[in-house]
Amino acid sequence: MNWEDTLNKLEKGELRSAIKENGKWIAQTQVKEAILAAFKAGELKEFAGGFVDKHNLAPREFKVDNKVRMVPGGSSVRRGAFVASGVIIMPPAYINVGAYVDAGTMVDSHALVGSCAQIGKNVHLSAGVQIGGVLEPIGQTPVVIEDNAFIGAGAVIVEGIQVSEGAVIAPGVILSKGIPVYDCVNERILTPGEPIPAHAVVVPGTRPFSKNVWAKEHNLQLQCALIIKYKDAKTSASLTLEDLLR
Repeated sequence: MNWEDTLNKLEKGELRSAIKENGKWIAQTQVKEAILAAFKAGELKEFAGGFVDKHNLAPREFKVDNKVRMVPGGSSVRRGAFVASGVIIMPPAYINVGAYVDAGTMVDSHALVGSCAQIGKNVHLSAGVQIGGVLEPIGQTPVVIEDNAFIGAGAVIVEGIQVSEGAVIAPGVILSKGIPVYDCVNERILTPGEPIPAHAVVVPGTRPFSKNVWAKEHNLQLQCALIIKYKDAKTSASLTLEDLLR
């Protein structure tokens, strides 16, 4: 797959670095290989403002016709990233190569959308949110945030974690493959890599570090995440995105 053609199609939304098939997100290895080929083919170039990067991965520029509102102040969308109509990007924010950000989403200040991350429609990425990216290993599925999810300030979601439609991730939650998620509603522990269920409300939690005697004596705790409820009408009302901002 030609890297230049791939980057062009990624920017237009005609190609994605991960797709959902039969309810499961799958990495598109040929797309990721083409992105890596672009890095290899690129040569360092000086850009305005003292920046240096690969010549073929220059930041994107938007026009009014794109209907993307990128507020001035230091944000950047890298070549090969798709940003749909109606997206708002508050400064400073960064969207990396291969990422897909769908219509109506808010990318707030100091938020990162990592390489190949998939962000759905009407998602709110609050200030300081870190959405991890992945180009290697080539077959690893990127972080996916599905439609209408709300990601609270300072949340960190990495290592291919998937957040299903309408879920609410509270401020400060960290989700990775090594952090267990306890569903307190259904009284079960999500299996490693299992998607956060649709409409789940997830908050930070702790659990005893009982495997180490010294840690247990000192009441040390390990981090975890807790599903404390599933979104109801009251929760939905408190998280309604204001159309006037768009």
